[in-house]
Amino acid sequence: NVRPTYKELNRKIRQATLAVTEGRIRIIRPDVIADDALELGYLLKELADVLTEILDEITPEHYMGRRPPERSYEEDVRGLELLVFEMFSRRFSSNIYFKFVLKDGEIWLVSLHQSRKPGRLT
Repeated sequence: NVRPTYKELNRKIRQATLAVTEGRIRIIRPDVIADDALELGYLLKELADVLTEILDEITPEHYMGRRPPERSYEEDVRGLELLVFEMFSRRFSSNIYFKFVLKDGEIWLVSLHQSRKPGRLT
């Protein structure tokens, strides 16, 4: 069986949604996320709303990470699994790339930016 499974991805999406709902959001590199936020057209103070909308739309079919998932090399989440998704976002009317780690009930945002792949995702 190849990891992550559909069921596992659904569980991770639910865990991420719960973390966002409860305000347990951490950012790996705030300067990078802030630059990408400006490019997408939102302010960091809107991040919880943005993540809620994205997590509402995302499904296991949008998973674009490795199987098994790649492990993070970032100090705060070193060795933990990176969850990578690409999808068309209704909020931004464009394809987005979304990468996060779950740790101790928190979502650690690694990347959230416009997709750099050509074409439209569904």
